[in-house]
Amino acid sequence: MKRFLENKLSSIHIILLSFLVAILMGSLLLALPISSATGKPVPYIDALFTATTATCVTGLVTLPTVSAWSTFGQIVILILIQIGGLGIVTILSGLMIYFHQKISLRGRMLLQDAFNLNSLSGLIRFTKKVILGTFLIEGIGAILYMFVFVPEFGPRGIWISVFTSISAFCNAGIDIIGETSLCNYTYNPLINFVTSALIVLGGIGFIVWWDLIRILPQFRKQGIKAIRSLTLHSKIALSSTIALIFIGGIVFFLLEANNPLTLQGQPMLKQLQAAFFQSVTTRTAGFATLPQESLSNASAIFALLLMFIGGSPVGTAGGIKTVTLVIIVASTLALVRNKNEVVLFHRNISRYTLSKAVAVATISFLTLFISTILLASVTNADTIDILYETVSATATVGLSRNLTSQLNIWGKIIIIFTMYFGRVGPISLAVAFNTRKESPNLIKNPTEEISVG
Repeated sequence: MKRFLENKLSSIHIILLSFLVAILMGSLLLALPISSATGKPVPYIDALFTATTATCVTGLVTLPTVSAWSTFGQIVILILIQIGGLGIVTILSGLMIYFHQKISLRGRMLLQDAFNLNSLSGLIRFTKKVILGTFLIEGIGAILYMFVFVPEFGPRGIWISVFTSISAFCNAGIDIIGETSLCNYTYNPLINFVTSALIVLGGIGFIVWWDLIRILPQFRKQGIKAIRSLTLHSKIALSSTIALIFIGGIVFFLLEANNPLTLQGQPMLKQLQAAFFQSVTTRTAGFATLPQESLSNASAIFALLLMFIGGSPVGTAGGIKTVTLVIIVASTLALVRNKNEVVLFHRNISRYTLSKAVAVATISFLTLFISTILLASVTNADTIDILYETVSATATVGLSRNLTSQLNIWGKIIIIFTMYFGRVGPISLAVAFNTRKESPNLIKNPTEEISVG
């Protein structure tokens, strides 16, 4: 069996199958009577939907997590969220490291593909740091949440704090506080700050973490100039993340300040707090402090853009990723300026990287387009509500305009497949199912110019 897996399945196939196995096993556990709050098994389609949204760290739910599932069911969901955030390959490798088991070359290659890294060098050390860093940050987040949730919910507040912290860091957006997400804490500064920090730390990408830690000693001598020592990846991820959060917060503030259903009538500081949280959460987190159905049409459309972009590579977020967006925009600007090379932070971007960015964006858009058409064919909801649902599923965001709970069985199936495709990555699927071996191109075809645009 082991030889069959090694010979017949590529790393990408194994990663795809690992998520699928986790979803199926989770759905079977959630379909048990012990997982239901009523003691009666929920319909299997809802168990499968919940297992998928948890493993794919999406956050769309057909049943309220706080009232539909027992403590056992919530534990299963939380485990699936943690598995989805880190990846099964990462967790299994971490267990092998903990028990001092040697990881084979094939296992290291699996890790490399799971983290989407370009080198095997230092991979085991990197994996250790990712796992330890994840648990440390989630632990700190849980402790900070307890200052609010324990006084409010008593001893149960400890469980709520742990659940919310892991869900926020993994960008899952699932909570067990109530049926309105974080809308009761719209203007609570601690909840807003902690949740935003967890979302950003999870979504910025593990590579950026360690790059920042690497240059910390240089800050003592060089100050802010130490940032120059960051890798190109970190510079792009950090600058684009900061820019998107800032621009998004300002846009939501301007669009919603006079909306009586959201921010109108509140002091400016509270409006800014809610607007910036909306900017952070739309980029694949899924928690809501503002009812998404109450947003103006302009805000909803802008939110769709932020959701589609998502977080940064090698993290817990979804979407096409910030680095992908920056590379495509930079390439467009280079063409407009009649430049032959795409340059970012005084570094040239390779044609392969550009091609990969275009492929990721294209396949993600096709996934979104197809799922939107299919969902529109089985529901009579408003177009913007359908788009919110499909973009949220494709980019594994979890925000909805109250459509998820109203989906029929066909709508649920469509969203299940969309969430799975969105999590494992459209580009990974394209590579995984491309089994045709391409022979070396010994003959070059002539080049001919064509009209574009």
